[in-house]
Amino acid sequence: MIPRPPVIGITLGDAAGIGPEVTRGALAGGKLDPRFEYRVIGRCPQAVPGQPDAVTARAALDSLEESVRLLKTGELAAVVTAPVSKDLLAAHGFEFPGQTEFYAARFGVSDFQMCLTGPHLTVGLVTIHEPLSRVPGLLTTAEIVRHGRLLADFCRRRGRKNPRIAVAGLNPHAGENGRMGTEEQTTILPAVAELNAAEAEPVFHGPLPPDTLFYKAARGAYDAVLCMYHDQGLIPLKLLDFDEAVNLTLGLPVIRTSPDHGTAFDIAGRNMASPASMTAALRLAAELAAHGISGGESGFDADLPGQGIENAS
Repeated sequence: MIPRPPVIGITLGDAAGIGPEVTRGALAGGKLDPRFEYRVIGRCPQAVPGQPDAVTARAALDSLEESVRLLKTGELAAVVTAPVSKDLLAAHGFEFPGQTEFYAARFGVSDFQMCLTGPHLTVGLVTIHEPLSRVPGLLTTAEIVRHGRLLADFCRRRGRKNPRIAVAGLNPHAGENGRMGTEEQTTILPAVAELNAAEAEPVFHGPLPPDTLFYKAARGAYDAVLCMYHDQGLIPLKLLDFDEAVNLTLGLPVIRTSPDHGTAFDIAGRNMASPASMTAALRLAAELAAHGISGGESGFDADLPGQGIENAS
């Protein structure tokens, strides 16, 4: 008897958004890893494109919970999650800022990171869905070190034995020697020193001025950028890699990826949404599942789009 291939599950997100159509496009596009089976998790309720409601939100939440159950039982090799409406989910008891935090909570993980990777940039976020006013108080040397280790591990799993990781400053000009803020001197620089102390050679570089480091990273000077807050990393990444970037949660005992875009209710049902990011998310999930996110050799494949460690993370 021929064994069944491992399964990558897909949650459709809010059915009134573009999740169902980008999933259909990705599955029909002929660009997925044939070693895996791809299975939609949960049900897709009747929905009016662009008009989410309690029914579509409930179905989205149910599919997330079902994916957790299947991951825990080993029935899924990975899960790829389409976008949801967090406002509507909140009415059903969804108490998380995003799906990243949902999966971390369901697997009891506190050491996790939101990371996004595309053909030109790979960024890891020290703080995620937080008001900008809270970010300076949330940044600690220990948190930066924790996130730096997760990001370096991800780079190594994708083929960089000695990655080059830029660490962004928090303030304009990386504080300009304390004239525009002191977090670089008091918090970020000690974290860089601690991270590099555990390496055979320097891996982390910074803190660097955010207004110039992304230019260099996008041209191959760095394999990844450790960012201090959400928009610091996502604005340049989405500017350069919107159609092919992938959101993934580092630190989980399972593999979870997602397209980098939202529900796009304004264009749902109009055949305008590109499936490229969903395709890239499915391919990255397959890459990590094939080579083992919990150990083993790197699975970097230069032919896969949206994996750009070699070209320009």
